[in-house]
Amino acid sequence: MTGAARVHVRRLPRVLVLTDRRQATGPLRDVVAAAVDAGARGVVLREKDLPVQARRALMARLAPVVHGAGGVLLAAGAHLRGGDGVHQPSHSTSPAPVSVTGRITGRSCHTADDLRIAERQGVDYVTVSPVYSTASKPGYGPPTGVEGLASLIGATTVPVYALGGIDTPEAVGACRSAGAHGVAVMGAIMRARRPGPLVAELLAAAEGDPP
Repeated sequence: MTGAARVHVRRLPRVLVLTDRRQATGPLRDVVAAAVDAGARGVVLREKDLPVQARRALMARLAPVVHGAGGVLLAAGAHLRGGDGVHQPSHSTSPAPVSVTGRITGRSCHTADDLRIAERQGVDYVTVSPVYSTASKPGYGPPTGVEGLASLIGATTVPVYALGGIDTPEAVGACRSAGAHGVAVMGAIMRARRPGPLVAELLAAAEGDPP
């Protein structure tokens, strides 16, 4: 079963919240809980600098929060017990394991070549970044802009999450109009003094019909 076919079985949320405890304005669990309370149903646990045991412990603290609301919790880099799948880096050569495990697999992509590899390996979704300038993850090349995003989306059948500098409902709407399935947001949510209202605004823009 290909990734595109699996999407019909397991609906992907419109907004993915990417964690970064170093940018968070409070304990990471509290920030994630505020996002979930506001309606977020997809979280990607990053924190890849932590030792494995610390990441497992953090996953265990976040899982009840996300799963209690019916959401999905993914781990960046490698699957962690208690999660629903894995988000792979763009340089990963590992095939998507979902054909065996039934879990969700996503992949970071920055170029058309990245997208072709991800689609061939059968991932369920990809992120395309950076769309806009972002302070969170500089160094991944110049922003694609909305036109560049639309061009990359047109090169794949895999659902695309726009990532990078997306911090307003207007930016979300522009990405959805370009054909993105949804958006992935890290810095804006992590740095927000009140994450809940921001998440609610982004969700409203993401879940509405594209203009």
